[in-house]
Amino acid sequence: MPSGRGVGESSRLRSIVGGSVGNLIEWYDWYTYAAFAIYFAPSFFPASNSTLQLMNTAAIFAVGFLMRPIGGWVLGRYADRHGRKAALTMSVLLMCLGSLIIAVTPTYDFIGMAAPALLLFARLLQGFSVGGEYGTSATYMSEIATAGSRGFYSGILYVTLIMGQLLALAVLMLLQFFVLDAHELETWGWRIPFALGAVAAVAALYLRRNLEETEAYQNKDKSVAAGAGQLSMLLKHPKEVAIVVGLTVGGTLFFYTFTTYMQKFLVNTVGLSKGESTLVSAASLFVFMLLQPLMGALSDRVGRRPILIAFGVLALVSTVPLLTALSRADDAWTAFCLIMIALAISSLYSSISAVVKAELFPVEIRALGVGLPYSITVSVFGGSAESIALWCKHIGHETWFYWYVTACVLCSLVVYLFMREPQRSSRI
Repeated sequence: MPSGRGVGESSRLRSIVGGSVGNLIEWYDWYTYAAFAIYFAPSFFPASNSTLQLMNTAAIFAVGFLMRPIGGWVLGRYADRHGRKAALTMSVLLMCLGSLIIAVTPTYDFIGMAAPALLLFARLLQGFSVGGEYGTSATYMSEIATAGSRGFYSGILYVTLIMGQLLALAVLMLLQFFVLDAHELETWGWRIPFALGAVAAVAALYLRRNLEETEAYQNKDKSVAAGAGQLSMLLKHPKEVAIVVGLTVGGTLFFYTFTTYMQKFLVNTVGLSKGESTLVSAASLFVFMLLQPLMGALSDRVGRRPILIAFGVLALVSTVPLLTALSRADDAWTAFCLIMIALAISSLYSSISAVVKAELFPVEIRALGVGLPYSITVSVFGGSAESIALWCKHIGHETWFYWYVTACVLCSLVVYLFMREPQRSSRI
């Protein structure tokens, strides 16, 4: 499908919606694991210490991240060779399978170590899927948008990502407050959201099979082959690869700290109930979601680099004070306000991270160039965030984690300060 200015806005919006719905379901399935971990942990890892149970589930959450670079590599090459539409369809199919396996796996009491083994296998499938999803969807959204609105549509991409997380929390709240009691959730109710995710992924699969391909891909240089040809091209862009890694390190760790890990932090450190932590997480994520297209549109006017620098400076000086204040919060309202400050800062990065990466690479290796280095970085820093945080708490030095996040933000800030303005040097 053409992505130039000659395309009708209604056609472009249909493509955006079609791609976004699939992205939403992908991220719902991915975040459902994190949202329901506090309930299904005893089913897979019996232990008397709740922190150790969460550490075990967080470890599998982190292992799922290790598959993201492989997914970014395989599905990124697939997208650059066979099209964005084909890769997006493949990723949602694999996510569906992963959710279905988790939904039907018996507990540790019935099949012993086979239970966590199956949980691990399902999470590896989901990690592979989401590893290819980000690079391909970021490429698709950037190529389908007009030059003056790429930041805005990059924000829309993160809206669907956050909406997937919100949907997971909404299902959790519905089950918590209106359908099941805590015992039912811990024994069998946690399976419901995974089953819903598998069914929804089938619907997303249908939508993605009917997507239009982007004009940028259709007009690409067909002489670039898969495999060695793509790899050799990627190796010719070491600076761009390094920029993707550098700008992602602090942004992704800061994001995961105040989103996926925060629900456990509110229960395990702050002392809120599971219901209160879910409400706080959902409310803050909802406001965070609304900020994405606004910040993205702002970057279309003032440039990407000033927005990234603002994120780096604010995150650098606020991480330790915010997490310290959160650990001492007396009520849910105080926790919400503090988290909202952090997420407002995070939106300066999250809203434009997709388009900044896509603008760095030529069309022949764009999905691979975005997906592979991003997935490696997220696997190392985002995937390990919960495990490192819980380990620091377990050994009695939780504040070490606060400074670890700060140090990673500093690394990214250095990249923001020295990189060129992506909007002016865009290869899209």
